Amino acid sequence: MNSKHAYTIAEVTRITGSSRTTIYAEIAAQRLTAKKLGRRTLILADDLRTWLNSLPAIKTQAA
Repeated sequence: MNSKHAYTIAEVTRITGSSRTTIYAEIAAQRLTAKKLGRRTLILADDLRTWLNSLPAIKTQAA
């Protein structure tokens, strides 16, 4: 991520590789905080980092 303070939904989907549906579902479930600026939905950079850090880690199995 760069030094932007907020991202649009389209930018968040590009950054994370998640779909718009997933992002809006996470917002609806209150796991990802969003702000409204007029008609635009914005995700603050700190909130995006917090959400990404809260995702579960993949557990690998030893071979």
